[in-house]
Amino acid sequence: MTNTASTAGTTTATAPKVSLSRMPNPGEFVPELSDVSAALFRATGNRSVPRATMSLVHLRAGQIVGNTYLTILNTGFLRKAGQSEERITAVSSWQDAPYFTDAERAALALVEATLQPAPHGRERVSDELYAEVAKHYDEKALATLTIAIGQINFFIALAVIGKPRPVASLADEQWD
Repeated sequence: MTNTASTAGTTTATAPKVSLSRMPNPGEFVPELSDVSAALFRATGNRSVPRATMSLVHLRAGQIVGNTYLTILNTGFLRKAGQSEERITAVSSWQDAPYFTDAERAALALVEATLQPAPHGRERVSDELYAEVAKHYDEKALATLTIAIGQINFFIALAVIGKPRPVASLADEQWD
């Protein structure tokens, strides 16, 4: 959509209006948010799960909920970490893509099971899926991966309700 301006009978086109975030930075109103956020990043940054796997899981979560902010942010993290464009692009179709390890596939299956509704009468995370994930991650890593999925769920609420400006880095201005 292009905005138009009219001056002295002359109409000129202006640049399309840039979408602004829906709400101001929630951290300005709830300063404890930075403490919660920092604690989650510390908990998931213990290196028991590769950072790339965390970003793949977070990217897939953003794709599942259809959130541009989360998909652009986590795509940026993966690019900065040197991940190939093929791997990044294939996250949405990871099940048949040749770019992921068995451990990454288990993590991606776990985030999908957690975020998507289960078939009627079935658990979201089946015993079989849990066993598959546990084959690839020790107890600390499995706990960390579980916290990472909880972490992205925390940020999903902020992203879909607040609608921050899509950014490729947390250093960029996200909130209007």
